[in-house]
Amino acid sequence: MHPMLNIAVRASRAAGKVISRAFEQHDKVEVELKGTNDVVTNVDVAAEQAIIETIRKSYPKHTIISEEAGVLKGEDDDYQWIIDPLDGTTNFVKGIPHFAVSIALKVKGKLDQAVVFDPIRGDLFTASRGKGAQLNGFRIRVKQPKELTGAILATGFPFKKKQHIDAYFNIVKTLFVKTSDMRRAGSAALDLAYVASGRVDGFFEIGLKPWDTAAGELLVIEAGGMVSDFTGGHNHVQSGNIVASSTRLLKEILKDIRPHLGESLSK
Repeated sequence: MHPMLNIAVRASRAAGKVISRAFEQHDKVEVELKGTNDVVTNVDVAAEQAIIETIRKSYPKHTIISEEAGVLKGEDDDYQWIIDPLDGTTNFVKGIPHFAVSIALKVKGKLDQAVVFDPIRGDLFTASRGKGAQLNGFRIRVKQPKELTGAILATGFPFKKKQHIDAYFNIVKTLFVKTSDMRRAGSAALDLAYVASGRVDGFFEIGLKPWDTAAGELLVIEAGGMVSDFTGGHNHVQSGNIVASSTRLLKEILKDIRPHLGESLSK
């Protein structure tokens, strides 16, 4: 295992312990509203601190970009850790056991290492650039269906971008009639990890943040899949609009998304 991936795994497990312990003592969770339809808990903050402390012990000069703490600039900005300490906070708050720790490392602007850790199931998804992706130490691959018929797609409602709701549901309607079924589970990091491991055949969502998708993106790519924005380009980090699947199925998904794109979703 790459030394920096090893630190990411150690950090994800440290955060996972914080989250699992709190999930068992749910009455002690403190919830705050930080924006419209956007909550944060004391557990997000504690898990984030556990990750930052673990990374800082080994790499004190690296930059850290985190959902709650923001940008913690380091002396060596060529190395950027992108972390979401608890992806799926709403599930956590409601007692739904589906959430994850997401940690990615960019080296000189390129995704290099990735971990998505589900502390409830104990699923550890890892990837190193050029070395493939694994689930609990076993190699994983994106499924390669030839068409949408029979496929399962994961998605997420644009609950922070409700101005896109009509376009989104038109996309869902078009895709749903062609696929076997859809899933909306509440954690983009796990959705992408599930694409990488073949548990679902594809994923699309509107308005995500880099910490939601960075680790999952590398997992998908290293598992033999593709990631793009809604036009098939590479602007998904800036736009937050993302599609992930096998090469062939991604083209089919994009074909059905394009007719419903307004100007705001075509970026």
